[in-house]
Amino acid sequence: MTATPTTDMILPRVSSLLGLAAVAVSILPSHVWAAPAATGTITASAAVPTTSGLRFAVNGATTYLAGSNSYWIGFLTKNADVDVVLDHIAASGLKVLRVWGFNDVTTKPAAGTVYYQYLSAKGSEINTGANGLQRLDYVVSAAAKRGVYLIVNFVNNWSDYGGMPAYATAFGGTKEGWYANAAAQTQYRKYIQAVVSRYVNETSIFAWELANEPRCKGCPTDTVYNWAADVSKYIKSLDPHHMVTMGDEGFGLPLANGTASTAYPYTTAEGMDFARNLEIATLDFGTFHMYPKPWGMTNSFGPGWIQDHAAACKKAGKPCLLEEYGTDGDHCTVEKTWQAASLAAANDGMAGDLFWQWGDTLSTGKSADDGNTIYYGSSDGKCLIQDHVKAITS
Repeated sequence: MTATPTTDMILPRVSSLLGLAAVAVSILPSHVWAAPAATGTITASAAVPTTSGLRFAVNGATTYLAGSNSYWIGFLTKNADVDVVLDHIAASGLKVLRVWGFNDVTTKPAAGTVYYQYLSAKGSEINTGANGLQRLDYVVSAAAKRGVYLIVNFVNNWSDYGGMPAYATAFGGTKEGWYANAAAQTQYRKYIQAVVSRYVNETSIFAWELANEPRCKGCPTDTVYNWAADVSKYIKSLDPHHMVTMGDEGFGLPLANGTASTAYPYTTAEGMDFARNLEIATLDFGTFHMYPKPWGMTNSFGPGWIQDHAAACKKAGKPCLLEEYGTDGDHCTVEKTWQAASLAAANDGMAGDLFWQWGDTLSTGKSADDGNTIYYGSSDGKCLIQDHVKAITS
């Protein structure tokens, strides 16, 4: 999902970096752990989330997980605001929060503005300062104290906070050409190495995510498949213990009965093949998103979309996570049916859902509202957070 920054999150939105070669990053701070060498069979500690059949295993439990998204939490400049948000998330019974692990610029912003990476063909820089990855550091440590787990992704398909378009600005080419752009991919891998090495021993990491909503419009599905296979393998070489996932919307999918659908989200028009991508051994679980109206569908499309992904994940023997879903109105009535459909498939492929997006009251006022936001303490929050968690645990 794209996003609009609020007062405390104003960030330049240009970026560019990628990488196909595994390279060391010389600008990491001294406290960063060395990346472990790749090992064969992986045995994660009990504190590190992993998969167990079609479910996630967290501290020995394999219950269905509920959570949300907050693209902006790592861009907040006040620790107290981060604490408030994570206190509320933990008190609500939500277990997983998906956050933006990227914030790329192609022009360095004014002092005090948060950004994580400056992209330039003349020399990119990863910002590990107080207005850089140290902001994400606080989110990671604060989440650990509260038992909240984070999904951290590395690049955006969209131009918000840099993304693939920013890489194209810095290194040339197009957004669709990003997947095979050697200079862009090299910097992308440098950034991955910096972030993964920084948090490799953190128990609050739920999973590493390749990208937010990767697409390659008009491309053969081999383009994204080969990129995802290569990059996920690279991440596993840096960190063999934490899970890795794609972060895609779930496009390119057969119906649960095996037949094809001509409806846009089911086609491979965006260069995505959900079922085939699930076959990548170094991707631990499947992700999909759901925004029926922007896709030209009605809200009644939701339950079937969920069931079809659950069937594909069950066939692949991997959990499915509905990691983004939202609508611009009548949130409780509409999204409650989606949550119920996902929970009903908890033994048949579905392992959790994360609504888009978490809303809260910060020191600067309300957090960003893109029309899909569910605010803590609201009536929609009671319906889609409190009642949902109760349904899971009852």
